[in-house]
Amino acid sequence: MAAKAQAAAKLRIKKNDIVVVIAGAEKGKRGRVIEAIPSAGRVIVEKVNVVKRHQRPNPRQRQGGIIEREAPIHASNVQIYCAKCDKPTRIGHKPLEDGKKARVCRRCGEMLDV
Repeated sequence: MAAKAQAAAKLRIKKNDIVVVIAGAEKGKRGRVIEAIPSAGRVIVEKVNVVKRHQRPNPRQRQGGIIEREAPIHASNVQIYCAKCDKPTRIGHKPLEDGKKARVCRRCGEMLDV
């Protein structure tokens, strides 16, 4: 059986976006995207999906022990937050005068890219 090559989906969420978790155990939490991982379709959100990891001492980190850090969450479980609507929203695209595309709020039309 041949394995299908799965194309990486393009993420509409980018680093430093403010997002709201819409599904899962962390539902309702809001945070800033620390890192987007398009190849896996996941994002790491500040103070969301915090897990504990046992860390051995190493040259970079002298002190070992249990550390807490954010784990990736699937991009489909978050929506971008619109400050004007004060709600999570879907993302639309609007062409600008210079030919580039800007992300806009689907509810109110407010530009999300500053």
